Amino acid sequence: MRVVIQRVTQASVEIERKIKGKIGQGILLLAGFCADDTEEDLKWIAGKVAQMRIFGDEDGKMNLSVQDVQGDILVISQFTLYASTKKGNRPSYISAAPPAIAIPLYVKFIALLETALGKRVQTGDFGADMKVSLLNDGPVTILVDSKNKE
Repeated sequence: MRVVIQRVTQASVEIERKIKGKIGQGILLLAGFCADDTEEDLKWIAGKVAQMRIFGDEDGKMNLSVQDVQGDILVISQFTLYASTKKGNRPSYISAAPPAIAIPLYVKFIALLETALGKRVQTGDFGADMKVSLLNDGPVTILVDSKNKE
């Protein structure tokens, strides 16, 4: 599993001209899945996201988690995180999990995040044509891959 964590002051996702999910301070999370992801991958990423200290404390030092600042999370499915650009100029997405595998992983991941945070997580719709708006704070953008554990 791969995620892009973006610290935001606000973010929203629009589908067919209607706001589906919206948050204030928190994390916009782009989430991609591959066919061999397991529940352990999902748990590891959910724990990292919930506990990652990327928000400023009273001294402005990144020392607080999204939980500490009572922030929210907006999760957007993003198969393009598994793009391969080795050959040519048209990315290949062969490493991305097909919907039959990815959708259950996405649903389980959201449930794990909600459990970790103790509150509802905002989402887009898997596979929909989404318009995502955000105000990146910092900017702070972090890539996490469950296979590399970096």
